[in-house]
Amino acid sequence: MSTVNVLVTRRAALFGGGALVTAASVGSLPAMAAQSLAEGSKAAAPSAQFKLGSAKVATLLDGAVNAKEPQKTFGMNQSAEAFDDASKANFIPADAFKAYFTPTVVQIGGETILFDTGVGSGGLPARGNLSAALAGVELKPEDIDVVVLTHMHPDHIGGLMQDGAPAFKNARYVTGADEFDFWAKMDPEANGVAKLFSKNVKPLADKMSFIKGGDSVVPGIEAVEAFGHTPGHMVYLVESDGKQALLAADTANHYVWSLAYPDWEVRFDMDKGAAAETRKKIFGMVASDRIPFVGYHMPFPAAGYVEAVGSGFRYVPVSYQLDM
Repeated sequence: MSTVNVLVTRRAALFGGGALVTAASVGSLPAMAAQSLAEGSKAAAPSAQFKLGSAKVATLLDGAVNAKEPQKTFGMNQSAEAFDDASKANFIPADAFKAYFTPTVVQIGGETILFDTGVGSGGLPARGNLSAALAGVELKPEDIDVVVLTHMHPDHIGGLMQDGAPAFKNARYVTGADEFDFWAKMDPEANGVAKLFSKNVKPLADKMSFIKGGDSVVPGIEAVEAFGHTPGHMVYLVESDGKQALLAADTANHYVWSLAYPDWEVRFDMDKGAAAETRKKIFGMVASDRIPFVGYHMPFPAAGYVEAVGSGFRYVPVSYQLDM
């Protein structure tokens, strides 16, 4: 008998078979959908909507992948024993993990703003499903008024183009000036990021606004500098009717190995020291102000809160708080 069947049998004995079937079916849907996306199917991508004052926030699961050897990405400056202990304490495996890719849409003041565009239809390691996720909140690519790029890594700019044309044909574009300038000065053949930047971002430069920390994308959305992951990585504070939320992008790339241990090095952080200090600063603010945040790589629906604990942060996923 398999482990799953053993668990099912034990639970059925405790709670009764009928109730078990319903609960198991509902609870498994997000995981099934994420796995389906990871395998590149055309299944409808999950979306989740939240209220923030009079604004609407929707997280869009562009894709998810299962990966091995997480310590090649997270906690690179830690011993294997420390990594194993932290993983065990949080009931997650130390030899595998799931990565999520979650753009966000904010509807505020009559504008529809998309933050990041996913990996794109031809992206790796997960083929993007952003259009399907948008459809889940009754939006089409042509409904997007503004596309904001938090930074230029491929899983954030891959969906800008579709078949050689802009995927969001009615949109204008916003990104950090420092971020754009860094990649624009680089030889397009220097690496994969520079190559995709040249292909997907540069052609849109004439429709792009370049901002600094403290600038507004639209009224109610303010840019906040969060450098380290990339040289110009930006996050965005959304405020509506006195309610706030932070779109934290890649400030933390894992809910345990980045948030609970902000000093643990992450392979994709270009300046690892600066990224660690940024994690402490940004999530210190989120914890102090007790506001929700959306993290691009957090477990779907990618929204939660943090509590400061010791030198790190405890992640508390949203339940119904933003539906009240």
